[in-house]
Amino acid sequence: MNVRHVRLLVWKEFVQLRRDPMLLRVVMIMPFVYLIMFGYVVAADVTHLPTAIVDLDHSVTSRQIDSAFSSTAYFDVKARPDTEAALQTLLDRGDVQVAIVIPDGTQAALDTGQVAGIGIVVDGADSQSSSVGTSYAMQIIADLNQARAADLGAGALPGVDARVRVEYNQTLASVNTMIPGLLASVLMVTLMVVLSQAVVKERESGTLEQMFTTPVSRGEYLVGKLLPYGLLACAQSAITAFVGTWWFGVPFTGSVWIVCLGLLLFMLTTIGLGLLVSLVSRTRQQAQQTIMFVMLPMFILSGFIFPIESMPAPIQPFTKLIPLTHAVVILRASFVKGSGLADLAEPFLYLVGFAIVIFGAAIIAVRRRLSE
Repeated sequence: MNVRHVRLLVWKEFVQLRRDPMLLRVVMIMPFVYLIMFGYVVAADVTHLPTAIVDLDHSVTSRQIDSAFSSTAYFDVKARPDTEAALQTLLDRGDVQVAIVIPDGTQAALDTGQVAGIGIVVDGADSQSSSVGTSYAMQIIADLNQARAADLGAGALPGVDARVRVEYNQTLASVNTMIPGLLASVLMVTLMVVLSQAVVKERESGTLEQMFTTPVSRGEYLVGKLLPYGLLACAQSAITAFVGTWWFGVPFTGSVWIVCLGLLLFMLTTIGLGLLVSLVSRTRQQAQQTIMFVMLPMFILSGFIFPIESMPAPIQPFTKLIPLTHAVVILRASFVKGSGLADLAEPFLYLVGFAIVIFGAAIIAVRRRLSE
């Protein structure tokens, strides 16, 4: 082996990398981004679960229970509805994931030596957060009982009994929440990976210039370029939904049209992202690195794999800027909860905005590039 030849080849590769500033930036920034995400997001505990407390007793004991849940970092009390019936709307919209129901007569039951039942209602649409939230709530109730026994002595009367009720996904099976999110994830990977190579591949091979020596117009080229991959993504989503419901037994209680509308808006967004990556990339290698740099944060911060509640508070607002976050919310709520369009107005508005801005910008940029 000629050491001089190897040295010259190594030098050549570094020179080429230096001439590709975008790829160099991606390679250098990627480790820091991944360290932040895996260090602060993946390794964090589930905290600040949005919670509602329904106090129907208005007693000393009910105020103690309210204070115990409000003073811990595990629960973030968002609402205190006057009736238990008002909880349903909060759970359907996803405003709260845990609810503590303190029934009327709790204090009287404790004073007469009876067991006082406290309701813990959890939203099973996110099985991981629900399981963790149930464990936290049971521990708080157990601590209250221990404190009461310590105050009253060894012969203390029966205390508070926590009675858990799971809404929607009663078994808390993780597959029931994973499969709906997988529909959007499969669609995103397919479209972004393929379309990130679309323009740069033809520009590298020289076929783009040859294409426009034919009578094909720019608009026809765009439609013909995007339609096959859009149909392929639809077929993949349909197969994923069929296998998920038939083989894995994932319940579907919502509307097919809401699912299709959510996937369509998300598809336009991912098509736009893939095209934009293809336009700013000079080589296919650069496009591959860039698309991986874009997709991994979307997977981690969207709530598809890790609960958003487990992320640090400064990071959580940024999850709203990720299209996959809202697609996952729509699909999980449609499959598990059967939520309607009114309940999902917020994530739909986000997806409409993403589709208009990102897809519109991509189409304008592609037409401008094709006209050059």
